[in-house]
Amino acid sequence: MLNLFDFTLRFKGFPIEEATRHLNEIQSLSDDAFANSLEKRKQDIVHFHLNNNAFYTDLVRGINPKDWNSIPVLTKSDLQQPLEKRLSNGVSKKKVYINKTSGSGGHPFTFAKDKFTHALTWAMIQNRFSWHGINLKKSFQARFYGIPLDFVGYQKERLKDSLSNRYRFPIFDLSEEKLEQFFQKFIKMPFDYINGYTSSIVLFAKFLQHKNVILKDVCPTLKVCMVTSEMLFESDKKLLEAWLGVPIVNEYGASELDLIAYTDTNDDFIVNSETLFVEILDENNRPVPKGKVGRIVITSLYNKAHPFIRYDIGDWGSFNPNGTLKKPILKSLTGRTNDVALLPNGKKVPGLTFYYVTKSIIEDNSNVTEFVVVQTKTDAFEITYTSRIPLRKKEKEDIKNALEKYLGTGLNLTLNRVETLDRSRRGKLKQFTTLVNE
Repeated sequence: MLNLFDFTLRFKGFPIEEATRHLNEIQSLSDDAFANSLEKRKQDIVHFHLNNNAFYTDLVRGINPKDWNSIPVLTKSDLQQPLEKRLSNGVSKKKVYINKTSGSGGHPFTFAKDKFTHALTWAMIQNRFSWHGINLKKSFQARFYGIPLDFVGYQKERLKDSLSNRYRFPIFDLSEEKLEQFFQKFIKMPFDYINGYTSSIVLFAKFLQHKNVILKDVCPTLKVCMVTSEMLFESDKKLLEAWLGVPIVNEYGASELDLIAYTDTNDDFIVNSETLFVEILDENNRPVPKGKVGRIVITSLYNKAHPFIRYDIGDWGSFNPNGTLKKPILKSLTGRTNDVALLPNGKKVPGLTFYYVTKSIIEDNSNVTEFVVVQTKTDAFEITYTSRIPLRKKEKEDIKNALEKYLGTGLNLTLNRVETLDRSRRGKLKQFTTLVNE
């Protein structure tokens, strides 16, 4: 079957074969050779942009590129200016890959990748998928993603799906009736793997739990489920494993960069050290010890069209002490730096921590299928949820008591039950949002 990815890459001049060979060469290096290669690639990309990119030169004027920790951290707000001002000398918009970030971190912008860098991204994806026996050219994907709702856009995406050997399950409508339709497709179609947004697949797993059916039993060709774009909590992972009946793989990436981390067959969250240099820094932009949570800052080692050097992606995380320079392991991924709840007592709590406390209580009620939290004032929070029956008074009190135990007293809590939760135009579900400015 024709594979749209390969066809498109070749047709548009993205050198996928060259990128795959280069990736294999990097992976074959010894630990010492890799360390030397990494230092050279770091210096090369900095020197290139200092010599060929006026935007970057102005931004970091006067730095000593040999002192890596002195290089300023690039923020998303730095990039919110016309793309033409950020491109390297001689780079034409017609000869690079251009796309937009989702804006989930609050700072959407357009970015560019040179053709070799974009080909490397696809080489990385093919490599990581192969860890789990998935071949992008042959394996049949069940795709839990958003889809354009206009007629032309919808038909265009369906055509892409057909050519790319995947079937899309649009996730804007996740009612019981729609989930039943999804289930029937799995009975009839020989899917090899599931790929899509975490919250939607978790909701489908809860639907299977309610039916008391393990998906692998009705779709025996299914090998693995890959979740992306949203947080994967350990309790959700266990739920997915139990009711999908296959291993669960966590994918962490950014469209402007690359695949950042990916679960291997040993369930380690392996960081991409081949095309990226990933750091975890404190508030003074200094590396934190392994195991300690900090800001995730990333350098794209190959992108010559646009600088992403010590780029603060807007997430928090920590490294596993067992990782190495060549094979770093992500210990935790704890959410976005801009999703922080500011409480009346002055305490700051990462939004996903707040969400997790609520989750640990609300999931004791098996009727609740999904929920989101919005902070409207420093002392006011709204929890909007879907369930088969409304929460009872005692259950609401248990949630409030749990929040006060962890976050302090004096919080005003409102719980709203709805039929379905609104997702973004891309289909993502944002678990925590604050409307409070510091």
